[in-house]
Amino acid sequence: MSWLDRVRNALPFTAKRDTADNLWHKCRQCQQMVFVKEWEDNLNVCPRCDHHDRIGAKERFAQLFDGGLHELIAAPAAPEDPLKFRDTKKYVDRIKAARAQTGDRDAYQNAFGRISGQGAVIGVQDFAFMGGSMGVAVGEAFVAGVEAAIKRGVPYIAITAAGGARMQEGTLSLMQMPRATVALQRLRRAGLPYVVLLTDPTTGGVTASYAMLGDVQISEPNALIGFAGQRVIENTIREKLPEGFQRAEYLLDHGMIDMVVHRKELPATLGRLIGYLAPEKAA
Repeated sequence: MSWLDRVRNALPFTAKRDTADNLWHKCRQCQQMVFVKEWEDNLNVCPRCDHHDRIGAKERFAQLFDGGLHELIAAPAAPEDPLKFRDTKKYVDRIKAARAQTGDRDAYQNAFGRISGQGAVIGVQDFAFMGGSMGVAVGEAFVAGVEAAIKRGVPYIAITAAGGARMQEGTLSLMQMPRATVALQRLRRAGLPYVVLLTDPTTGGVTASYAMLGDVQISEPNALIGFAGQRVIENTIREKLPEGFQRAEYLLDHGMIDMVVHRKELPATLGRLIGYLAPEKAA
């Protein structure tokens, strides 16, 4: 920090001025500059090209629950560095940096609220927290969300966004795949639906487990969904993949997901699905 910045911060009458950083948003797809207010009012979707930007749990809960009203569900404590892992930085330092950046404990959060008047528990994976990677904490939070849905007798909705398993936790991160699968079996035995909303990107071990086990699979437009990356697949099979491979619309055409839904239509769509899949619970 320069001496001038320190002086400005010390002066009580120095007001923060609007700058390009807080007035404008640059779309990742069309590269157009959009007023931040216009972008936020459009649910973080570019009004020029309709690109759906990545958003976190706070925005998801506000957009999906009736009136934005919800009750956060605390996740159980999880070991933060079980393998004492270190690469170019200590794993614990990476966690601290992610927490400082996002304000969240880890990459997955649950909340209970109402969608179209019907109760539901929603779990949200945030790509901003270490790429939404699935570690022990994410597994604990996912299972806690499913158990909360069973206890309340309401559907569970998972919103996925991840680069896969968290490499710093090794086999422990991979064990969250069967743990999530077992938890979902308990949800089904309770007669409660499980709906998945796939967002950009959903890849790796998350795709190989709870992201593709929904009774209904929904995706936001143009979301990247897959297991391995396109380049890895092409190098393995020695063939060029089709245009749009692993994008939501391609997967819809080939039967891998059930519907592609615009963000502004998600609350009504989820409310309708809850009414169809669990009418007695909704009542």
